[in-house]
Amino acid sequence: MLISSYNNKGLKDVLIIQLRECTIENQMIERKGNMTKIYEKESGETVGYNLFNASEILDLFGNGPVTLTEEQVKILNEYIKLNNWTETLKADNSPKFVVGHVIECKPLEGSDHLNITKIEIDNDEVVQIVCGAENIKAGQKVVVAKPGSIMPDGLVIWPGELRGVKSNGMVCSAKELGLEQKSKGILVLEGSEETGRIFSI
Repeated sequence: MLISSYNNKGLKDVLIIQLRECTIENQMIERKGNMTKIYEKESGETVGYNLFNASEILDLFGNGPVTLTEEQVKILNEYIKLNNWTETLKADNSPKFVVGHVIECKPLEGSDHLNITKIEIDNDEVVQIVCGAENIKAGQKVVVAKPGSIMPDGLVIWPGELRGVKSNGMVCSAKELGLEQKSKGILVLEGSEETGRIFSI
């Protein structure tokens, strides 16, 4: 997984690359030139990279999530290699917010509000997502934030577990998408919406 965002306001011209989830207290850093490698303290696994003065080597603009091209990732891999680090980044241009079709919704045993859903997304893939919204039910068209998504408030969506049940993504409310919230719970789309299409926010 390659999650990238460009911070040209608070951090001034820094490209942030996240590869896996890790708590701050378990992170270590190693800086070489304009690049910092972030890795897990115990395992030594790479968590991500920060590239300072990023606009000097990459064509970046705006502020927030960015999708890196194959060529941009190739340039980053060259920098990583020059620093004698061994990782090879792979570009990820897949859509992160898509229209999903809830094909199954069952209460999570032992919970008074969580449901285990099976949702069809793009490429005919069916994912399991644990959802706590009161208004979710089978048959709906909803907005799914896939793992690797960055929400408007900066929250990164990772694969995870709730109550010991695997959850791969998040069913979004209008508020979470930065849209006007007209009703409580998740955003329910028109039934005619095409399953798997990109949802722009």
